[in-house]
Amino acid sequence: MTSSDRPALSIGRRVDEVDWSTVVENLDDVGISAIGPILTCDECRDLRAIYATDERFRSTIDMARRRFGEGQYRYFARPLPAVVADLRQAFWPHLLPVARAWADRRKQAAPWPDDFDMWISQCHDAGQTRPTPLMLRYGPGDWNALHRDLYGDLVFPLQVVIGLDVPGDDYTGGEFIVVEQRPRAQSRATTHTIPQGHGIVFTTRDRPIKSARGWAAAPMRHGVSTLHSGQRHTLGLIFHDAT
Repeated sequence: MTSSDRPALSIGRRVDEVDWSTVVENLDDVGISAIGPILTCDECRDLRAIYATDERFRSTIDMARRRFGEGQYRYFARPLPAVVADLRQAFWPHLLPVARAWADRRKQAAPWPDDFDMWISQCHDAGQTRPTPLMLRYGPGDWNALHRDLYGDLVFPLQVVIGLDVPGDDYTGGEFIVVEQRPRAQSRATTHTIPQGHGIVFTTRDRPIKSARGWAAAPMRHGVSTLHSGQRHTLGLIFHDAT
């Protein structure tokens, strides 16, 4: 089913229809997975239009000034756009079992409750009160350095990015990259080109890997390769708030 077939479906239904068994396999294998179409073309257009509305954002980051790369991103202010709030709620029950399984493998605490709003309340009680969903905009020559989106002591280990433009038509270059630091081996890079309205889910910090002594952590970082032409917008969904 393409994104143009989806206007009658709620955000929750679209997320429910993702092939989650395959997504989980990919996350366990390489720490990243495509999840297929999530937003319609109209929803992508509406989100892109919000980018120019200053009052919808709490902060704007010039990546060059921070030496994060080249380009710009903006963190949404509250209240979040309805589609953004709906997406975080819809993804939570599907990502939560993965997070708990990963924590169990490494015998770590799994502080995440079934209810997403309760988790955000825990973040706020810990002083992490600033919303983290964001939009990113890249032009020719822009890129995003490899990084992690942590923001505080309370961290959810998975996040989602959704493409808002058409690769090849609206822009060229700008592939999404994750790099895994493998124990006693060379680092491994995985790239994705994100179609308009499609999403990818990936690890925020690391993923568990089998070792001779049980389970170890493979640190991972993500970024974006250099944009060659056009303009690229993405929606980033992070599932913990910031200090």
